[in-house]
Amino acid sequence: MAKVRLLSYTPDPQLIVAAAARMCYAPEKADVLIDKLAADPEQTEKYIKMLMELGHDSVVEHVNFTFVIEDVSRSLLAQLTRHRIASYSVRSQRYVSESAFGYITPPAIAADPEAKKVFDEAMENARASYQKLSEILTEGYIREQGIDPSDKKAVSALRKQAAEDARFVLPNACATQLVMTMNVRSLYNFFEHRCCSRAQWEIRELANQMLALVKEVAPLLFAHCGPPCVQGPCPEGKMSCGRAAEMKERYANKKD
Repeated sequence: MAKVRLLSYTPDPQLIVAAAARMCYAPEKADVLIDKLAADPEQTEKYIKMLMELGHDSVVEHVNFTFVIEDVSRSLLAQLTRHRIASYSVRSQRYVSESAFGYITPPAIAADPEAKKVFDEAMENARASYQKLSEILTEGYIREQGIDPSDKKAVSALRKQAAEDARFVLPNACATQLVMTMNVRSLYNFFEHRCCSRAQWEIRELANQMLALVKEVAPLLFAHCGPPCVQGPCPEGKMSCGRAAEMKERYANKKD
């Protein structure tokens, strides 16, 4: 299962959003306005709720959340980076050896002994192939460049060079870790697409964990988040899961 930790976020996120929105229409100086909102949480809450109901989302871009994400597959990473208004720092397969890589097993495969046996064998074969390719390429670079095999620093650099090509045999299941930062508006889009029951299981699990974390910090900003059917009709048409009522109830009461 993916491990997610909220590493940091914009301080006083709901106050920041309320102040940014209010500033567009208020004659007061910024400091005066912010102090008034900070001293009156009820007014801030009322203003946030109004913004959410009106769908005025541009002001939520002032607030960022940064997550540490571990034990996810490179397959998930490919989906995740399709959300382009975000920042990603991912463990490199060029500079970090994957000779003993961990891997993510899909639940359907884990539940079937025969399928799991085939899957585990494929992972072991990938590990063996990666190690063998790394050795072959490193030895070739040593010969080509006339490097002394006892020169640990030079050989280490060549191993990293070999990893650039050896990594091509690594599977989508290969586990990775990353730091990701998104602003609130990007998170709205992320949750809308990835909390949906039609989203792929791994990224849906990740999205639900992330949603639970940000709701703890800014419950008003994320009160209506989840799949599209939480707030309106399902956009999937004939591809709908047909469980809109269930999803509305689940996300209305979601605490975890």
